[in-house]
Amino acid sequence: MSRHFKEGAKNLIRNGWMSFAAFSAVVVTLAIVGVSLLVALNVQQMSKYVANQLEVSAYLQQNLSNAEGQKIEMQVENIPGVKSVVLETKQQGLKQLETELGPQYGDLLKGLGTNPLPVTLIVKADNPRDTLQVANNLKTIPQIASVNDGAEYVRPLFRVLDIVRNIGAVLLLAMFLTAVFLISNTIRIAIFSRRREIEIMRLVGATNGFIRMPFLVESTLIGVFGGAVPAVALDFLYQYLYQISGGYFYGIHFPLISVNWFVIKVTVALLVLGFVLGFWGGFMSVRKFLRI
Repeated sequence: MSRHFKEGAKNLIRNGWMSFAAFSAVVVTLAIVGVSLLVALNVQQMSKYVANQLEVSAYLQQNLSNAEGQKIEMQVENIPGVKSVVLETKQQGLKQLETELGPQYGDLLKGLGTNPLPVTLIVKADNPRDTLQVANNLKTIPQIASVNDGAEYVRPLFRVLDIVRNIGAVLLLAMFLTAVFLISNTIRIAIFSRRREIEIMRLVGATNGFIRMPFLVESTLIGVFGGAVPAVALDFLYQYLYQISGGYFYGIHFPLISVNWFVIKVTVALLVLGFVLGFWGGFMSVRKFLRI
């Protein structure tokens, strides 16, 4: 193995231009795959963030006190699929209403005398897609007067998120298949230019394994190095974009995926992809000439 590794590494230098051409093709192709992965991961992060903001507002009957609301809160917490329940007292609701309406309506609200707002429960589902089911369960509780589940927004939202996710998956798969085709064929061309070398080695009695291993080492190194370059470049680029944007999409308050998480995912993905494609391209190319 030591001999094969040394020969494969030397071949990168001996066949400089062809190795450089194969390396460049791998770098450019995997860079495009990496950018596609960057976009896809952040779109997926945005979709999860939007879905996790969904909540249900359950308004208790007007005559119920804050203490009675706490008892119902404990009951709601035991409903299957409920992630969290936050109780909003009558006073908190009135204060929030004053903030939303502005100071010009403060005297009007004070003139009402008694607080007209009910105790409210803000409920989140453990799985955002179960939001409407949780809302239906809340409607069965007699002390709850009404439930605002936002059904007119929830269903279209998940349809849009599903479409975005499916489009992203298709585009990412298309980029992956393109990378497989381009890289494999580039490495095949590089090895095709040395087909006489393979034929001579066969004539002097070299075994298939002895012939194949240096070429596999060479093509695998091209794939790994070709994956490492765009991985490092994208890591630095993403760190820069993350810093100047404050960790959010420009203009909208959607958080980007963390730098450390992105670096790990993209680096591992591109290195593994480069290794697999380099090894596969070399194996299939040499195999063709060994059949002659």
